[in-house]
Amino acid sequence: MHRGQVSNAVIRRMPKYYRCLNELAKDGVTKISSRTLAEYMGLTASQIRQDFNCFGGFGQQGYGYNVNTLMTEIASILGVEKLHKAVMIGVGNIGHALLHNFNFAKCGFEIVCAFDLGEDMIGNKIEGVPVLHPDDLEKFAEENPFDIAILALPKKAAPEMSDRLVNLGIKGIWNFVNVDLKRRHPNIVIEDVHFADSLMTLCYGISE
Repeated sequence: MHRGQVSNAVIRRMPKYYRCLNELAKDGVTKISSRTLAEYMGLTASQIRQDFNCFGGFGQQGYGYNVNTLMTEIASILGVEKLHKAVMIGVGNIGHALLHNFNFAKCGFEIVCAFDLGEDMIGNKIEGVPVLHPDDLEKFAEENPFDIAILALPKKAAPEMSDRLVNLGIKGIWNFVNVDLKRRHPNIVIEDVHFADSLMTLCYGISE
């Protein structure tokens, strides 16, 4: 099946498979059946086989899946083995926390630079990542091309900054700003992170 024909629901399950398989590998599991994997994932064995068949299938009838091989295949599908270059736009509370605590390399990204207006930030490094003034964005991009931008800046600044980034030829945006950029940039891959949506979903789940 062509990548463009794979449903969004299947694509969003692939990172969950990858995370689960990583945990299994750490626990010393080398082989697993679709039934057992389904129990870990809270899915059915049939659903797992259907998902993997979208990418050609990875198991052998009567044998199951080799955990490390399957993990490698899914990593290739997701592209996490390529280490894409990324920049952080905004080093406030969210940006700062991400740089300090999030393992970007494990997810296929290398943060090469951060940009912020704070005078106390500019010229310093956070976890080895240099911080520059936003005015230096275009010059930096010319000398150090990157694929992805992580937006963690004030809402009012996001549209103009996204325009600048798209003009630089980026492929995707990880958006922590509560503003819709998908309609503004329909040809760019944009992943919105809405903490409130997740919390309200939890609220629904515990409500009677």
